[in-house]
Amino acid sequence: MSKPYLLLWLEAPLQSWGADSKFGRRDTQAFPTKSGVLGLVCAALGAGGEQRGLLAEFAALTQTVVSFARTKVKGESVVKQEREPLLRDFHMVGSGYDKQDPWATMLIPKTSDGKPAVGGGSKMTYRYYLQDAAFAVVLEVPADKSDAIALALQNPAWDVYLGRKNCVPTDFIYRGQFECEEDALTVAASLAQQKSRMEDFRVLQGALAEGGEDETFTLNDVPVQFGEDKRYRDRQVSLIYAR
Repeated sequence: MSKPYLLLWLEAPLQSWGADSKFGRRDTQAFPTKSGVLGLVCAALGAGGEQRGLLAEFAALTQTVVSFARTKVKGESVVKQEREPLLRDFHMVGSGYDKQDPWATMLIPKTSDGKPAVGGGSKMTYRYYLQDAAFAVVLEVPADKSDAIALALQNPAWDVYLGRKNCVPTDFIYRGQFECEEDALTVAASLAQQKSRMEDFRVLQGALAEGGEDETFTLNDVPVQFGEDKRYRDRQVSLIYAR
């Protein structure tokens, strides 16, 4: 019988999980978004294009994220290290190309019919990254597809990365199938302990914050359609800090 929860371990020097970024400023959430994780799953499956049917099957299913911080010894105790600040990477796009070089001109921004882009020329962008982050993601999947997705995550059809193509994972992503979320979280905690990490916060689906530092907010990160015309809908999530 297929098990409907998959445990993913997302660890890398850099990760970036955009939810509402514009071209000039590419922000990142503090944790993996549902659209980002499902994009990773589609890449592993080799599922390109809109994928409306597949995404519809995931729309009502849950995703729980647990962030694990590095630890340090302070006196006689083991405590969490402070989170690394966001890395800001400055880019210029469409600048410095030799217009006489036919290969270089291919890199200059153009419209779909090959004409100079409106307001074309050099574009400045700021891209933000999480540094040295590690997350356990417990992803509920359609029961009839859990085996296929598990196999794809171990033998991906296309490259998988953690939000952007320069965010290459440094450890195995797939960590098992489970019949319940609690079993997956137990394995995640054990894995984090082996890596000298401890829970920092978790992101749960729904309005579950009870005050203090915890918060509930709305994310536009449930993918309805991928491809050139990407579309998303909202969901509520709660960020719960470890006590």
